[in-house]
Amino acid sequence: MVNVGLSRAYGTALRRLISNSTSNRFKAFFVGMGVAAALQSSTAANLIVSAFAARNVITVSAAIAVMLGADVGTTLAAQLMSLNVSWLVPAMIVLGYTVNKAMDGSQYKHVGRALIGVGLALLALKTITGAAAPLEHSDALHALIGPLRDQPVLAVLISALLTWFVHSSLGMVLLYMSFVAAGTIPVDLGLYLVLGANVGGALAPVIMTLRDIPAGRRVPLGNLFIRGTGVIFVMPFMNSLILPFIELIHPDPARMLVNFHTAFNLALGLVFLPFTVSLTRMSEVILPDRPREEDESLPRYLDPTAIATPPAALACVARETLRICDIVQKMLQDTLEALRSNNPRLVQDIRSKELIVDGLYESIKTYLARLSGQMLDENESRRYMQILTFSTNLEHVGDIIDKNLMEMAMKKIRNQDNFSRQGFAEISDLHARVMESIQLAQSVFMTGDVKMARKLFEEKAILRSYEVHAAESHFKRLSEGVAETIATSSLHLDILRDLRRINSYITLIAYPILEEAKELNPSLLKPERVKKVKGKGKSAKNSPATPLPEKY
Repeated sequence: MVNVGLSRAYGTALRRLISNSTSNRFKAFFVGMGVAAALQSSTAANLIVSAFAARNVITVSAAIAVMLGADVGTTLAAQLMSLNVSWLVPAMIVLGYTVNKAMDGSQYKHVGRALIGVGLALLALKTITGAAAPLEHSDALHALIGPLRDQPVLAVLISALLTWFVHSSLGMVLLYMSFVAAGTIPVDLGLYLVLGANVGGALAPVIMTLRDIPAGRRVPLGNLFIRGTGVIFVMPFMNSLILPFIELIHPDPARMLVNFHTAFNLALGLVFLPFTVSLTRMSEVILPDRPREEDESLPRYLDPTAIATPPAALACVARETLRICDIVQKMLQDTLEALRSNNPRLVQDIRSKELIVDGLYESIKTYLARLSGQMLDENESRRYMQILTFSTNLEHVGDIIDKNLMEMAMKKIRNQDNFSRQGFAEISDLHARVMESIQLAQSVFMTGDVKMARKLFEEKAILRSYEVHAAESHFKRLSEGVAETIATSSLHLDILRDLRRINSYITLIAYPILEEAKELNPSLLKPERVKKVKGKGKSAKNSPATPLPEKY
């Protein structure tokens, strides 16, 4: 609750703070410390900086410096939780509930959620300590723990596995602290378990980023290397040097665990901070960059760490949707050349792009499904539906190009047909209007501008008049017996129909914007604009009265 609450309230500001912390490694270190202390999760901070590194927002060396600070930051949260502040439990819960309800409709209501989370965490620690006390006299537990005292490596490995399983080193350290406070496990074993928690906390982001590009995987890998190296170096000196030193700082068993956790991560930060550039070079050798062509079908902007911050997540998925729009736009642009040149290789290239569109659309749907689990306000819900609708319509446009237009292009290639000069000019004109509509739809999608949405809506009616006139001209050439027109008659009419369908899907982005502005009505269509036909000085209804098929 603390993590999600603060992410919702200040997530965008925290992400901006991280992205601007790259001027030097010391600044990055302290920013990472502050962000992790606020979020109470080094894993969350790790995933954020990994996503930034993958998109070249920050360098890998700066991201590693942020992570060193984040590891220290979570220990500060553990220090706070370990204090005897049980009197804060009711105060935090009541204050959090009051803030949450009083600030309803504001982002600050999530601060109340975070305060409730702190109160519940303190209550949980007190309850665990009380529940664990009787276990001190359990023969079964002593039989289980006994061998671990003589097998510190096994204790570290088991703790690392448990921490990876729960994805929270902070939670496991506090759990061990409660057991030590109750006398359930000895202090020396607790210290080894804390080492394991540090390794397990670094292991979780490595596994969670396995499908990312190499730049995004280097930060978790570097963090795991640092913690693993620290554990290997510390273990031989645990009983002889470290345990007596930690006991001198504070003799209370629970405090000893938390102090060791802080000292361990602080020491790692001080030792490895000067070597972040060397660590970056080492990670580049282990995880070299792949050619960008290999990643064409993978999403580039769907940052999984932004899910807890809906405004940031919606911005990410909007960028990925625009990427789909660019691919669809390129497909449609190449379609005209494929119809003109009878080039089968170009047809296959267009169809291969449709597979990319389908894959990216599935990734967007999955991302939006995860985002739907968050609490979205009215504006966020509206934007969510707008993105989902626009991406779905773009996928439909890709299907029309692949299954309809490319099928007709292949038929034209097999029959070695050619359009008449005037017929292909009509297709080219309609195609150009649709391309303009796609560019305008992109602007409407990003800005939500009512004026541009109105223009896009009006262009739909104008394009419809173009289609009607082109069909009339086609039937006129048929009656005149033009050979190319007779050979390509069905192709010509079907292409006009599919271009109009594509434009209809693209235009749908304007409807909710105009509806919200209370402008979705027939008066938007200016008669003088709707009637005009390109290249003709007369209206569509005054064109030659050639009968059209019912579908036109």
